[in-house]
Amino acid sequence: MALKERFKNSLDSLKSPSAEELRKALASLDIKLEELLPHLQPADGKPYYRKLLYQSEEVELLVMNWSDIECAPHDHGNSKGWIQVLNGDAENTVFEVKEDVPIKLFAEIKSKDSFFFALKKGVHKMKSAGRENLVTLHLYSPPITGMKVYDLQKCAACVVSEDCGAWWPEEQRQKVKEIQLK
Repeated sequence: MALKERFKNSLDSLKSPSAEELRKALASLDIKLEELLPHLQPADGKPYYRKLLYQSEEVELLVMNWSDIECAPHDHGNSKGWIQVLNGDAENTVFEVKEDVPIKLFAEIKSKDSFFFALKKGVHKMKSAGRENLVTLHLYSPPITGMKVYDLQKCAACVVSEDCGAWWPEEQRQKVKEIQLK
């Protein structure tokens, strides 16, 4: 069965899925790195290259291959989701937001075949933590809108457009709203 058919068959039935339903759906796809290699491209100076694999009104599925650049602390707007490490090791740093400013809580290494959850409005950042190329698969519900990216050096945050990743936008049109932090 072609990948697109597998995605459609597994994900079309999801309606306002719970965290557990999302995890089960992602695991049931049983995606292997080799199947996604044709969708991967160089990150070109960004933390990662991302490719939208499937989207409905309820969910979106993305694959990301990572460079050696760390992404910025960010949330996923009003979405929650699961991240699966398909190759390599990911360092995931989790933050608590206090008075609009993210404060680091902890960092952990997630290895190949592991899953970790991204809370609605939860702030984290990721980077490759090993010698092998990091490739991750992400399933979010609903599709991400209103993602907030933080620049802790500038003491600022920015709600970014849907075509911007977890980095400070370079193009003005990708800055939906810029926020000065306290």
